Amino acid sequence: MRFLRRVLLQKLCFHMVAVVSDPVQTLFSQASVLQLAPQQTLFHAGDAPDSLFMVRKGVIALLRNTTQGHTLVLQRAQAGQIVAEASVYSQKYHCDAVATEACELASLPKSDFLTALDLNPSLARVWASRLAREVQIARTRAEIRTLPRVKHRLDAWLLDGNMLPEKGAWQQVAAELGVSREALYRELSRRRSDK
Repeated sequence: MRFLRRVLLQKLCFHMVAVVSDPVQTLFSQASVLQLAPQQTLFHAGDAPDSLFMVRKGVIALLRNTTQGHTLVLQRAQAGQIVAEASVYSQKYHCDAVATEACELASLPKSDFLTALDLNPSLARVWASRLAREVQIARTRAEIRTLPRVKHRLDAWLLDGNMLPEKGAWQQVAAELGVSREALYRELSRRRSDK
């Protein structure tokens, strides 16, 4: 029992130290600051990623337009998250990034970030962990979008810890769920009338 308690305490201490001394956060604390107004574009699909961005305040949505004319939300980067983190390994962005509200971002040149990864194994491990977490989030989103009914998609999205925004922003939820605004509005209306 003492061994188990000691192992749990060590894990807790390691997690607390990792939160306090996150080398990615530390690296971006020295970065230049960029302000975006609501609906302002950070970058477009096809642009060359010269910088890496960490959200300090606000939300940046990564949007991809399908050939059927739908817009999918691939990421909703919030405070502490990197926008389009995989772009650090790409020659171009594969989606658009738009501020859904007023945003403050830390901007770090891509070349500086890659050099820091090469020189700092601790940073590289934390970065790999962040990438793995983003893959898990993307897989959950993909799983939600495979559900056949809007009701089930919305239930799964809410169970994943998401909250409905103000009424004017519901179209963002529809895009994230991969459904039309009208279908989401009908489902929300049905839920209100069922109460």
